[in-house]
Amino acid sequence: MIQFSYKYILSIELSSKTSVFGKQIRSPKHSLAFAASKKDTILSHTCFTVKCNSAKQQTWSKLSYIGQDVRRIPPVLAKLYGDRVQTLDLSYNSLTSLQEIGNFPHLTELILDNNQLSDSINLPQSSLLHTLSLNKNNITDLDLLMRKIESNLPNLRYLSLLGNIACPNQLSCAEKDEEDYQRYRYYVLHCLPNLQFLDSKAVTDEEREEAARRGKFMKIVRPNPNVRKNSKLEESEEDNTNYTPLPTHSRDSNDHRGMFGKCRSRYAGKYSEGNRFIVNNDL
Repeated sequence: MIQFSYKYILSIELSSKTSVFGKQIRSPKHSLAFAASKKDTILSHTCFTVKCNSAKQQTWSKLSYIGQDVRRIPPVLAKLYGDRVQTLDLSYNSLTSLQEIGNFPHLTELILDNNQLSDSINLPQSSLLHTLSLNKNNITDLDLLMRKIESNLPNLRYLSLLGNIACPNQLSCAEKDEEDYQRYRYYVLHCLPNLQFLDSKAVTDEEREEAARRGKFMKIVRPNPNVRKNSKLEESEEDNTNYTPLPTHSRDSNDHRGMFGKCRSRYAGKYSEGNRFIVNNDL
């Protein structure tokens, strides 16, 4: 089997057509220099790679746009490469939105490590995507993310969430331990039973069985911040009131509510240890 690959960077001009195994790999319709010089678009670190497998007569393409500190995916990337990319790597940016991700319809791998993506992330609707990496983002609500993945990515096999608050390990919080992380794995596998690899470890048969048996009980319930704010507000209101256990109104000395009468029973102290030296005459 012979494998070879070629790549180009957007600062280099390519010929219009390249033939591999009788298939034409087309370069962008516009010149690369023009694409890189568009206003507010920096593409100097964009790399488009095509790998070819002679045995299977297959080609595989990857687009990398790394370390550009952008908050959204540049539309020019989707325009030039969207319909030809299987793997998209957008690591080490400042992404807060995936607005253009729907323009990459053939994605099988999506790498979004070291960005600023939060719980509002909009995942693409795709039955082809099998790998999703979201390491070191700002995801806190694990349950919400699981619902989005179940709905949009039915064939996901690899998921990595290390470095997010939603993934309770020592990378995200020093107070978490291995037991916390294992409960998290059980819950994720309960929600996504077809996963084969979670974070840095492959899913074992024992984990899959345990997740099916009690994974739904491993959900982490976080306190509602609105409820805490309301309770603090109520406490502050109570503190402002001058509470006292004493009566609010004083009564006249003649206005007493005492009572005088004869008792119906008498305590003899028969079983009291403290009264064992007291004789009956002293009572």
